[in-house]
Amino acid sequence: MQDTLLIALYAFAGAAVTGLAGAGVLRLTRRRSLTASLAVVAAVGVLAMLAGTLAVAWAMFLSPHDLTVVTTVVAMAAVVSLATALLLGRWVVARSRELAVAARAFADGPFAAPDGPATAELEAVSRELAATSARLAESRERERALESSRRELVAWISHDLRTPLAGLRAMSEALEDGVATDPGRYLRQIRTEVERLNGMVGDLFELSRIHAGTLPLTPSRVSLYDLIGDALAGADPLAREHGVRLVGDRVEPVPVEVDGKEMSRVLGNLLVNAIRRTPADGTVAVAAERSPEGVVVSVTDGCGGIPEEDLPRVFDTGWRGTHARTPPAGAGLGLAIVRGIVEAHQGRATVHNIPGGCRFEVVLPAAAS
Repeated sequence: MQDTLLIALYAFAGAAVTGLAGAGVLRLTRRRSLTASLAVVAAVGVLAMLAGTLAVAWAMFLSPHDLTVVTTVVAMAAVVSLATALLLGRWVVARSRELAVAARAFADGPFAAPDGPATAELEAVSRELAATSARLAESRERERALESSRRELVAWISHDLRTPLAGLRAMSEALEDGVATDPGRYLRQIRTEVERLNGMVGDLFELSRIHAGTLPLTPSRVSLYDLIGDALAGADPLAREHGVRLVGDRVEPVPVEVDGKEMSRVLGNLLVNAIRRTPADGTVAVAAERSPEGVVVSVTDGCGGIPEEDLPRVFDTGWRGTHARTPPAGAGLGLAIVRGIVEAHQGRATVHNIPGGCRFEVVLPAAAS
């Protein structure tokens, strides 16, 4: 038993010295190729065995013949181990280089993982790179859509500002020159155009606060029945002017925690949008009810539907659809403001087609009981 302990002690001492030396070499070569590191690891394993054997031999536990046999076996093992480590290292390095080349393609297009087998770690890196590439592609697509929306907004705003400003200039010059046949009518028209321009500027200011995340909200517990009732009353004159019926008989008195002023703006924008796109003798219906997701407020119109390819863009800034669906006024900001206000309340705004028209839905968190 004592001899066994001594053998173990001498073998451990020899192997420990080799291991410490190998750790030092690994530290010095840590910035080099993986092939070098694998070769060092294989060499440490073999040399540790040889060092332990020599330590035991020096203690005269082995005969010279046995020492020669063991040394020869260890030498052959060293050759095989080093060759295997070099082959493995070259293979792993080659896969790593292929992965690096594929990763450099991020700037030009989607990530394409290199073909052929790879280690589990490299496969995990490939999956992460592929997921990152997909997220980057989505981000680029959103950026392109936002840039397109900005360009459309600038174009529409420029057009919508140019027309009333030209009219205001012509009417003011007529009044100034004293050639206006009905000055009172001119003054009323000037006031109407100024109010329209003021509304556009107000929408732009509201949208800028939404995009900047600085929209001030003062939530309070209110009933959707009251909010929708006020919105229907406010939209009734416009509905009468267009010959559209307003219906709100499916509104539950559901309490919600919202900013009453901002949510009134949401309902008003949805109703104005629906009325302007519903033909005369059509119906715009408002409903509110509980659902597993919270509280759902819907506005249904008779616009005839929105093309499927346009549905994802309905809430984009500056989007106004086809010319057939474009109202005489507005810069395509109303629905963008709706989405911004609803999302600021931790809600969601969606739209989908129904037979004869479309339905806008606003999902809000239900108020705590």
